[in-house]
Amino acid sequence: MSSAAKSYEHILTSSPAPGVGLVTLNRPKALNALCSPLILELNDALLAFDADPDIRAIVLTGSDRAFAAGADIKEMKDKTYVDAYKNRFIENWGVLASLRKPIIAAVSGYALGGGCEIALSTDIILASPTAKFGQPEIAIGTIPGGGGSQRLLKTIGKSRTMELVLTGRQFSAHEAERWGIVSKVVREGDGEVVREAIEMAGVIASKSQLAVQAAKEAVNAALDQSLSEGLKTERRLFYGTFATSDQKEGMGAFAEKRQPNFTHS
Repeated sequence: MSSAAKSYEHILTSSPAPGVGLVTLNRPKALNALCSPLILELNDALLAFDADPDIRAIVLTGSDRAFAAGADIKEMKDKTYVDAYKNRFIENWGVLASLRKPIIAAVSGYALGGGCEIALSTDIILASPTAKFGQPEIAIGTIPGGGGSQRLLKTIGKSRTMELVLTGRQFSAHEAERWGIVSKVVREGDGEVVREAIEMAGVIASKSQLAVQAAKEAVNAALDQSLSEGLKTERRLFYGTFATSDQKEGMGAFAEKRQPNFTHS
């Protein structure tokens, strides 16, 4: 059964456009709080889309009111250090960042704590003007645990990350756009940010899947490697595309002034 056809308790999945998979967080009464069962379902759906040859880009969203308002406090509040450490609590949140296919977050409303961290783990963030981001863990006696302190610093620098993590203040979609966290603030309107994310995912899905995945790998290499190592990685991936049919088709189509017909091979 494909992920788009599978039934889940805490998420919804579909394929709203050719080559595009859509995952919608669906715990409306809890503002899409990220409980462990939801994360297990999310990982299952994302891995299924990542393995599906018909899906070439993925969109992740929540509701108009909340992308995800954070990790589920009721689930966490009585945990002990031993329990969290032995059972690797929230370590499986890293699955999202390991996908080969690009993933776009369409964020409306609250993206706080774990919700902010999930968004930061995606490849592109589009935000509604209503979006509110933040790492408010300091207000409840703890710190970000799903990558917030690390991913924010790589994007917005030490001083601003320290301010946000140490005060817990929320920041707006327009601040996030100015700082480079968000690619674009989408015009206001019900569902507009999701529609634009699906449209962008469709554009990506129309390209060579092999080239898209190589490009994603190259960009991510810049986060973890020195410039010289990153340049070597980029060159190796660039050279690798010359072993694909899509590179021959793409360049041939350009020379012949026609649209390419990529076969993702």
